[in-house]
Formats: sequence, C-alpha cells, structure tokens
Amino acid sequence: QVRLVESGGGLVQTGESLTLSCASSGSIFSVRGMAWFRRAPGQQRELVATINNSGGTTYIDAVKGRFTISRDNDKGMVYLQADSLKPDDTAVYYCNGYSIQAHIPLFSWGQGTQVTVSS
Repeated sequence: QVRLVESGGGLVQTGESLTLSCASSGSIFSVRGMAWFRRAPGQQRELVATINNSGGTTYIDAVKGRFTISRDNDKGMVYLQADSLKPDDTAVYYCNGYSIQAHIPLFSWGQGTQVTVSS
C-alpha cells in the first residue's frame, strides 16, 4: 500500500507562492494518474489538478494559470506549484493516486498540508 506525506504548506499573503510536495512510500512509477485535492473549511474535498504518467495535466478553472502540477517518478514525488495565491485557496491540500477513468482516488489519505492565504 502506498503511503503519502504532504508538506510545504504555510501562511502566506495574497499574491505569494508556495510549493507543495508529496512523498510516497512506494513507487508511483506504475500509477498512471496522480492528483492534488483540497478541502476548505466547511467544504467537501475537491479535485484541484491531475497529472498522468505522460505528463498530461488538468486543472480546475479556479486554479488554471496559477497552479502547476508535476511529478518525479524516480523519486516518488508529486509537486504543486501554487502561484498568485488568493484567500479562496485556503484549504488543507492532499495528494493521491487518481483513476482518470473512474475519477476516484486510489490510496488512503495522508494528513495533508495546510495552506492559509491572508488578504
């Protein structure tokens, strides 16, 4: 079973940037899809960005042009570069494997990393 550990969150001001990292305990080389999710206070967890094994990416409209997802299969890492952050981006961010066909996460959730954006 793959274990996931997110890091890199913090408290920033509007317009600043953060780089979130996700380390996996096992190889993600064979995992075709990886994704970042987030859960804002009082909200359900939502999908933010996906990346397939060929490097193809998708983003929700709210972060398109500001966030960039990437992966390093050799290191078992997934990253989310979050630029031009807004207060609406405040949430706990999680990574997970993702079935692009079935639209479901693949592994148990990690603890996530808190991102707080002040106005």
